[in-house]
Amino acid sequence: MVYPQGGFKRATQYVLHRMRRLPDSPHRIARGVFAGSLVGFLPLPGMQFIAAWLASRAVKGNLLAALLATFNTNPLTTPFFAVLAMTLGHWMLGIQKPLSPEYIGMAFANAGSDLWFNFKALFGPAHTQWDGLIQFWHEIYLPYFLGALGPGIILSVIFYYLTIPLVTAYQKARDAKSKERNERRRKLRETLAAAAAKLTHRGEAAHGAGQNSHGDDEGGSPP
Repeated sequence: MVYPQGGFKRATQYVLHRMRRLPDSPHRIARGVFAGSLVGFLPLPGMQFIAAWLASRAVKGNLLAALLATFNTNPLTTPFFAVLAMTLGHWMLGIQKPLSPEYIGMAFANAGSDLWFNFKALFGPAHTQWDGLIQFWHEIYLPYFLGALGPGIILSVIFYYLTIPLVTAYQKARDAKSKERNERRRKLRETLAAAAAKLTHRGEAAHGAGQNSHGDDEGGSPP
């Protein structure tokens, strides 16, 4: 879950390979890449595929391209992007909080504690408490989401414009190879048909010569 078995390079190459081979127009694939890439940058744990599906439908992009593009982030790059996004979000919302590991860890711990306490409160006399969750929403999640929109849109637009020429070039090369294979097969079929016709003609000629020779023998024999 943290590091692909074949490495990030091989995993990235596989995703790009699958994306280039999608049977759709380059612009629809690029719109799907834009939608999925943007969703991949947003903090939507457990909801990325659904959000990518909705976003791809909204921009009329390729669904599979959108799903593949959600893998644009990984556990190694996400922390750096998350710090950038939360820094921008805190600046946009005017929040003066230090983005230290202790502060972020405490916010997650308080939110998790509230979730567990409220779950137990469902089966007991205790009242629910929301202070930790509210703090997490206002100081972590909402700044992250808002701060990720700007860089996410910029990077997704870049991916969009990079995808069009890449997919176009791949599809042209694939079509050229397909035409070349079809032409070789056509020539091979013609060669085989010509060879079969020659063999048939020779067989018919030999059969006719044999019949003529047999007729001559019968005509030249004594009564």
